[in-house]
Amino acid sequence: MRILIAATPLTGHVNPLLAIGRLLAGRGDAVTVLTDPRFRGAVEAAGLRFSGYDDDGSAQYLEPALPPGPERWRNEFDRRFIAPMPVQAAALRALIAREAPDVIVAGSMFLGVLPLLLDTATPRPPIVTWNISFLFLDRPDGAPVALGLPPARSAAERDRYAELKARVDAAYVDPVRARADARLAAMGLPGLPASLTHAVVVLPDLFLQPTVPEFEYDFGALPPGLRFIGLPPLPQAPADLPDWWSELDGGKPVVLVTQGTLANADLGALIEPTLAALADRDDLLVLATTGGRPVEALRGPLPRNVRVARFLPFRELLPKVSLLVTNGGYGSVSQALSAGVPIVAAGRTEDKAEVGVRIAWSGVGLDLATDTPDRETIRAAVETVLGEPRFRQRAAAMAEAFARRDAARETLAAIDEAAGHRRSEEPHRRFA
Repeated sequence: MRILIAATPLTGHVNPLLAIGRLLAGRGDAVTVLTDPRFRGAVEAAGLRFSGYDDDGSAQYLEPALPPGPERWRNEFDRRFIAPMPVQAAALRALIAREAPDVIVAGSMFLGVLPLLLDTATPRPPIVTWNISFLFLDRPDGAPVALGLPPARSAAERDRYAELKARVDAAYVDPVRARADARLAAMGLPGLPASLTHAVVVLPDLFLQPTVPEFEYDFGALPPGLRFIGLPPLPQAPADLPDWWSELDGGKPVVLVTQGTLANADLGALIEPTLAALADRDDLLVLATTGGRPVEALRGPLPRNVRVARFLPFRELLPKVSLLVTNGGYGSVSQALSAGVPIVAAGRTEDKAEVGVRIAWSGVGLDLATDTPDRETIRAAVETVLGEPRFRQRAAAMAEAFARRDAARETLAAIDEAAGHRRSEEPHRRFA
C-alpha cells in the first residue's frame, strides 16, 4: 500500500509516527512522511520518504508576553495547531493528487486533516488518527478536559465539575472551537460537530489510542472507530551507548529523571531539584536525560551518584530502571508503564496535568501536581514510591496489560481495516 503519514513537527509527535512508518515500510508499504523540513533528517534516517511543508515555527511557539492563563493558552493552541490547518490541508491535498495514498495516518494534533474530514463533497483516502496524548473525549462525569481531575465519586463532585466545566468552556474550550470554526469557514467548510478535542477523536475513520484501557477512565460507550492498541515497538538503541552504561547492572536501584523534549527550557523545574534531592543517596544510581539540550545546561556540579546524557534509549534502559521521575510526557509515561516502572510525576503544562492524575488514579505512582516541586517533596515522593510495594505491583499489573496486546500487529491491522473498508464501500472513488 501507499501510506501518507502526517506529523506535527514536535519530537514527541514525530517519533511515534516514525515508529509506525518503520513498521509499515518493514512489510513493504511505500511510506511518505509530511512534516516540517527540520525533521527531514529523522524521517530519512528511519528509511522513509520525506515531504515538507513550512510550519513557520508554529508547533514550537510559546507566547512570551502573557503569564500562564486562558488568554496565553488560547493563543498558543491557536498558533501551534489551528493556524497551520489551511497550509497542512493544502499539502495533504497536493500529495493525495500526486501520490494517491491508500491511507493517511495523522498525529492527533495535525489538525490539517479536519478540513478533509469535514469536506464530504471531495473524495479522500481513509484517515487513521494516532493519538499522542491521553484520551481527550468529553467526560461522562462532566469534568472539564485538561484540569487533571479524577473521575467523580459523588453527585456533589459531579455538580462541582459541572460548574468548573462551564467556566473552562467559557474561558478556553468555546473560544478555541470558535477559532477553529473561523479557519474552517474561511475554507468554505462547516464548523466542528463538538469541542475540538472531542471532534479530533470522533471524526476520523479510525482513532488509535496507544495505551491500554486500564490506564484510562471509563467513558461508557466509546466511539466505534476507537481502538486501544498498546505500545508500538520503540526504536533500536544507537550504536554508541554512554560509557557508564555497565553501571546500570551494578545492583543499585536506578532512578531516571526527564523533562521530555518540549517543556525542558528550564531544567531547574524538575531535573536539577531531583538531582539535588537525591545527591546523598549513594544507594541509588540517578540518571538524567536533557531531552536533546546540552548536558552543560544543567547548572552546578553533578552529584557523584548522577549520570547524564542528552538522549537515552528507553527500550533498552527502562527494564533496568526502578523509578521514573517525569514531568508527565505521555510517551515517556506509556513506555515506563509498559516496562512496569512506577512513576513520580510533576507537570502541569500541555497535557501533563491529565497524565499525572491518571498516574495517581491508577495507582502506579504519585502526582505532585506542580511544575516546580521542591527538593523535600521530590525526596519524600521517591522514598515513598520506592519503599511501598503497592506502586511497583500496580505498575507490574499495567505492564501485564500492555504485554497482552501485540501493538505492532494491532496497529497494522487497524490501518489495513481502514483501507479495506474504504475500498469496499467506495470502489468508484479515485484519488489520483
